[in-house]
Amino acid sequence: MSIEIRIAEDLLKIGAVFLRPDEPFTWASGIKSPVYCDNRLTLSAPSVRIDVEEGLADLVNENYPDAEILMGTSTAGIAHAAITAHLLGLPMGYVRGGAKDHGRQNRIEGKLTPGQKTVVVEDLISTGGSVIETVEALREAGADVLGVVSIFTYGMKKGIERLAEAKVKNISLTNFDAVVRRAAETGYIRERDVERLLRFRDNPSDESWIGAGK
Repeated sequence: MSIEIRIAEDLLKIGAVFLRPDEPFTWASGIKSPVYCDNRLTLSAPSVRIDVEEGLADLVNENYPDAEILMGTSTAGIAHAAITAHLLGLPMGYVRGGAKDHGRQNRIEGKLTPGQKTVVVEDLISTGGSVIETVEALREAGADVLGVVSIFTYGMKKGIERLAEAKVKNISLTNFDAVVRRAAETGYIRERDVERLLRFRDNPSDESWIGAGK
């Protein structure tokens, strides 16, 4: 079993990914979505956590062998960055959503040396906005950002384009397509729902997939 299928199965098994094509969730943006992802649940499931953190460590070794430090996104990426850095024997830190308003007013926590080869650890990539902000903060601080590793990506066109424009490389353990297909194979969703879900992935603002399976 490939790593992307194993992680997809893990996320479905613990309910970190919910698929509800007939009862959509509403995102903060107002977009209707057939999927909700909460990768924080992986931290509470030891066997899944091992798969995820060892998988992230392998991604770093394979894709960024020169990495000198890992930086987690706030807040979801912090724990994963810490555990993965421990497995790799690397230092870690994290980037706040904004600078502190007290003390030294740091935005980057942990010691970061200018020129240090850095890999960002993120839990989820959708439109790419938050991880790009993290990368930009690190670049402004002088880091040599090699790229990003993440647990899950939606593979949305907007996210792919934004990452490319910002010159940010991302490698994910699994993706929306793998989760959807594994869900169909295991009976979590109906086979006819696969096309609907992939239509959402291609264009989240087009709600024509809603009700199409009834």
